[in-house]
Amino acid sequence: MPHEHKILRVAFQGETGAFSEEAAVHLLGEKIETVPRPTFEALFSSIAGGLADYVLAPIENTLAGSVHRSYDLLLESNLYVVRETISPIIHNLIALPGANFEQIASVESHPVALAQCESFFRAHPQIRRVASLDTAGSVRDVISAGDPSRAAIAGKRAAEIYGGKILREHLEDHCENWTRFLLLSAAAEISEHADKLSLVLHLDHKPGALKRALDVFAARGINLLKIESRPIPGHPWEYRFYLDLQTSLNDAQTQQAFEELRSSARELRVLGCYPSHKTQAAEKARLQS
Repeated sequence: MPHEHKILRVAFQGETGAFSEEAAVHLLGEKIETVPRPTFEALFSSIAGGLADYVLAPIENTLAGSVHRSYDLLLESNLYVVRETISPIIHNLIALPGANFEQIASVESHPVALAQCESFFRAHPQIRRVASLDTAGSVRDVISAGDPSRAAIAGKRAAEIYGGKILREHLEDHCENWTRFLLLSAAAEISEHADKLSLVLHLDHKPGALKRALDVFAARGINLLKIESRPIPGHPWEYRFYLDLQTSLNDAQTQQAFEELRSSARELRVLGCYPSHKTQAAEKARLQS
């Protein structure tokens, strides 16, 4: 990766202490400079605006599904996927130091976080849920308000940063709550360990077009990991298809598949070729052994 001679600036959506910031630190280490951005639009403009060297964007969650705004802005931004990371999302109930659970009357957090803790709210119907813009920001607001009846749902990092007290851990309905993040750069980077390929296709709007496109990969033994469709603005009922494939641009079969696809697809754009989360973990373990 470039910029090794200086501190990397990595932008994320949310306030300091957000799950996205935690993921950035987990991926790139504590020595990076994290740059909080208020919205997804602000996040994806961070590199062009000179505020960051990289962007870390959430792309899908095992419970909430795909982050559609990230897909749309990725295509508009001309950024490239250079790494990915998958982080566990552990929801904690955070309140003022000295507060106790019996005092809590309201809990605030991002709507997605609140929705992932339905069992907690069903078990405690007296507690009112309050939607906010950000998980970490809700902790900051609760602590600054000084009201022991207010609490927030967020990660452990947010509690540490803002001086909150964790009253309950693991409020999430399902323990298998993971978010996949993409590290984005203004320039493509292809690692020797790259084994995952993300691309976008715009196909003819006619029967069998998608099947024929996918058959190009299936015939060469290239595994399809994910497919996502997004509407094309200005073209009602037409869609672009985002594909994640278990392969590399250096693979001869992949190059042949692209040559065949380009003759029939209206658009074929490679979004990135990068090491999968599993491959990165294996390489990290090998270096530490």
